[in-house]
Amino acid sequence: MLSLPLAAGFAAAIVSTSFISGIFGMAGGMILMGILLAFMPIAPAMVLHGLVQIASNGWRAFQWRSHIAWRIVLHYAAGAAVAAATVGVMAVVASKPIALITVGLSPLLGLLLPGRLAPDIGKPSHGHGCGALCTLLQLVAGVSGPILDMFFVGSTLTSRQIVATKAAVQILGHSMKAAYFGHLLAGGEAVSLVAVVVAIPLAIAGTHLSRFVLEIISETQFRSWSRYVISAVSVIYLIQGVVLL
Repeated sequence: MLSLPLAAGFAAAIVSTSFISGIFGMAGGMILMGILLAFMPIAPAMVLHGLVQIASNGWRAFQWRSHIAWRIVLHYAAGAAVAAATVGVMAVVASKPIALITVGLSPLLGLLLPGRLAPDIGKPSHGHGCGALCTLLQLVAGVSGPILDMFFVGSTLTSRQIVATKAAVQILGHSMKAAYFGHLLAGGEAVSLVAVVVAIPLAIAGTHLSRFVLEIISETQFRSWSRYVISAVSVIYLIQGVVLL
């Protein structure tokens, strides 16, 4: 049973991280994952994180539904299906440190590539590759955020299209993750139904509040700040991976 201060801290974390993700479509989920893993075993933390992110991204996709690039969602889903089938058949298990280093290093390298070589989610082959790579990393390590962000920041999509389309593809990714780690729950492990019931409306509230900020920032500000956020999140993942290694 959580103490009142700890419960209040979790509530604030869910609202604030959903708010951050609602503005940039990134970063908030990683922060929340770190908080959950500090207090919960990995499988229940991943399941709860997945359910919260489904709610947050689902509401964000609904808010900006007219801006979703469905062609990109379909390309991503095709790659994700291949990766999910591979993990299911081969029971792939990745080293957590190596996965974190990969997730942290890849976006940094991607940001340094010249424009003609940089990943672009708008290209069909890149969309397939992004879906496969991100799903593989989510299912074997629970993380993929910065790599997904790297594919979007180099695209020609507007800020609202980026936030909306990322929300749509992340619903798929987090649904797969919640289901996958749900099967890994050990005998004494479980996800509190109360925690889920309380967390979902809090995630929606934080996401709803972020809309007002996204509506007033310019495209230039969005892209500039997004690159800083991707770099900061990638460095954190890279450091975590090196420390664990």
